[in-house]
Order: sequence, then C-alpha cells, then structure tokens
Amino acid sequence: MCAASNQGPTSPERPWRVSRLNAELKGWINRLGAVWVEGELAQINYKPSWSLSYLTLRDTEEQKSIRLTCPSSLVANSPTPLQEGARVVVHGRVSFYEGRGELSIWVSEIRPVGIGELLARIEALRKQLAAEGLFDPARKKPLPFLPNCVGLITGRDSAAERDVLKVAHERWPEVRFTTIHSAVQGANAVPQVIAALQQLDADPEVDVIIIARGGGSVEDLLPFSEEALQRAVALCRTPVVSAIGHEPDNPILDNVADLRAATPTDAAKKVVPDVNEERLLLMQLRQRSAAALYGWVDRERKQLEAIRSRPVLAEPERLIGLHREEVERSWQQIRREIRYLVDQETNRIASLRSQVAALGPGATLARGYAVVQVIPRDHSEPQVVTTIEQSPPGSQLRIRVTDGSISAAAMGTTPAD
Repeated sequence: MCAASNQGPTSPERPWRVSRLNAELKGWINRLGAVWVEGELAQINYKPSWSLSYLTLRDTEEQKSIRLTCPSSLVANSPTPLQEGARVVVHGRVSFYEGRGELSIWVSEIRPVGIGELLARIEALRKQLAAEGLFDPARKKPLPFLPNCVGLITGRDSAAERDVLKVAHERWPEVRFTTIHSAVQGANAVPQVIAALQQLDADPEVDVIIIARGGGSVEDLLPFSEEALQRAVALCRTPVVSAIGHEPDNPILDNVADLRAATPTDAAKKVVPDVNEERLLLMQLRQRSAAALYGWVDRERKQLEAIRSRPVLAEPERLIGLHREEVERSWQQIRREIRYLVDQETNRIASLRSQVAALGPGATLARGYAVVQVIPRDHSEPQVVTTIEQSPPGSQLRIRVTDGSISAAAMGTTPAD
C-alpha cells in the first residue's frame, strides 16, 4: 500500500508489471505475520527423502483450501500420524511465491485436534442448532408407510450398503432403491453427501432418504456433525433417516434427521415394512372382521327370532280375529242400544199422540161439540167464532163436526145472560 501510494495510482498509461504486482502482494502478505489456522488435511504429499512436504488444509464447511509447506521432519515426527481427513491446527507464516504467484503457509508447527476438543465443539454446535429449532420434533416429517423408492447415500461397496439392500429386499422384495455413492469420511465427505442429498431430494420418485455408514471413530464421523450438512438436511422436503451406526457418540445428524436408526440394518427395518408381518396383520384383521360380522349377524338373527316368537307375529291373524270379535260385540251392543232408544222414543211418541188426540179438537168433536167459523166477506181465512160480535146476522158460517162441516148463515144473535 505504501509503495503504491509513493509511486501513485496505476492507470492504462502507467500499468504495473506482473513482477511488480507480485512484489507488492508479497510485501502486503508478509506484514500479516505468523497465524494459527485450523482445518482438515485434504492432501498430504510426503516422502522421507524429501526435505519439504506439501499439504492441503481445507475448511470443510466453506469448501475453501490453502496449501501448506513444511519440513518433512515435521510430518515424520508428528506425535500422531497425519492422515487425510484429520483435523489439525497449524502455526506458520503466510507466504507468497513471486515466481508462480502462489499463496501458501510455511508451517512451523502442526497440532492434531484432540478428541476432547472435537467433542466439545460438536456439543457446542449441537446446542446452537437446538436453540435454532433444528431438533424440534414438530418439524420432523413422517416416513411413508410403503415408500415407492428409497434414496440411499453411502460409501461405495460398503457393508452399510449391503446391509440396507439385503434387509430391505428380504422385508419387501419389490422395494426400489436409488443409490448414490459418496465419501463418508475425510475432506470430500461433506460436499459429496450434500450434493447427493440435493439430487435425491429433487427426484419426485424418492419418498425417503437414508444416509448410512457403518460406524467408526470420532474423527471418521466428523463430517456427519458438520454444520453445512445439518442445514442441508433441515432444508430437505423428503424425510431423511440417519443411519450412522455409532452408538456411544452419535453425530449431530442423528438429531437433525427426521428419524434416527441405530444401524444401517435398523434403518432398513424402519423404512421398509415387513411383507410377512403385514400379511399376518392383514389375515388377523380379516379374521377379526369376519368374527365381528358373524357375531353381528348372529345377534341380529336371535333378535329377529325373539321378535318373531311374540304372539302378535307368530299368529298375526289372531289379533285381527280378536279385534273383529270386539268390533262385532260393539256393533251388536250399539244396535241394541239404538233399538232400545228407538222403541223408547216410539212409545213416548205414541203416548204423546194419545194425549194430543185426547186433548185435540177431534176428540172434542167426537163428544158432540162443533167448531163454528165465520167466513169473512173478502173470503180470507175463516176465523173461529168466540163472540156474537164476529157473526152478525147474515154472516156465512162453517160448522165443523166429527165427520165433516156444515155451511150455514147467521139468522140472529142472542147475548148470554
């Protein structure tokens, strides 16, 4: 920066040469000084006869790396043999090689990360993800009862693959698998597993995904506790089963996955139903259904027989006969009552008739009496004569007797004494 400011800014008319740029870069980088860097060994080029060894240190989560250069004696004298996939902390100075424009770290010390420190970091990440809700049971997706196709992510020619396929086909011979082989340890494990996971999650035929590995040391299982893999699993729309098969120290994947299986074999049992058990269950259900149906029919039959045994249904015409007799008796009783009332009223009418006849004008006439009526001159209705004033001399009279009437004329009137 200082050299650039002394020389002034670059321009199309005043460009730097490559050597000048590399020199400036080297000056800036050398000012960084010694640093401690942690990562995973992705490549080790070492021979005892070489004076220098070349290694690659990778950040497994960000997928970035840097070259390391160190004396071969540093690799040879390491208290723990350095292997690809091992997590280490290195100390050195960042160096820029001007000739090829390459950046590297000249390493003066390499420390393998201890198991206790690894476990502590895993637990810290586990608590962080739990606080974010990635372990919440509410977000876990249920597995399908009978998957159409099972996605399997595992190592090539691994025992885990053989166990899953063997057990799954024994339980349900028609089950289909889409298997993607990937690294299951080392620096390439996380990116390859994530790529396989995304590929299977995008396949509409895959109903469930199994990530399987047959156990291993804490260092071997580190990829399955990497944060990048946990977040990739959490984003999957397809249910994911963790089948790492390491009981003492379960990786974080066991907590984030929708289901944890103790082993790859256990994963096959939990994902694929047993056809023999399902057939047995189906047979038991059919037997229970048949028994329930037969029991219901038997109960209904007995109830029907009990109803049919009642007199009203055993001899339905008997009830009609009883009601017919009752109607007949009622009808006869009504006729007797009516006849009695008619006779009683007939007798009463005859008695009244006799009384009317005895008190009527006919009886009076029969005893020698007569009814005298005067006929008005206007020939209106005759009137019974009750006074002499009604029949002055010359009036026309009608005299009713028992067997007829007599026409007469009034000759004169004589008042009573």
